[in-house]
Amino acid sequence: MRKLLLALSALAVTVGFTIASEVSFVKYDADKKELTVKEGDKEATYKVTDETKVKRGEKDAKLENVLKHFSEKAKAGDAFELTADKDKKTVSEIKLKGGKKQ
Repeated sequence: MRKLLLALSALAVTVGFTIASEVSFVKYDADKKELTVKEGDKEATYKVTDETKVKRGEKDAKLENVLKHFSEKAKAGDAFELTADKDKKTVSEIKLKGGKKQ
């Protein structure tokens, strides 16, 4: 029983720092590869990496196309789901609502 509790505690610590939430787009800095979003009343900036996964609806999308959209066409307030590692301040996944293929 003690081993199970220790294992669950370790899992909670490692998984607990990655959080998915509905956010609003603020801006994207292509030079720094930084995405600024609004979470509730607070703004937060996260680093986008080559390992960042992107989905449009239920389908995979290309990261480069989504980043181009963020740079050129996205408007402040556009909503999407973001999964981020809060400690490293990196984006692990972006989920956009369905629509045209990216």
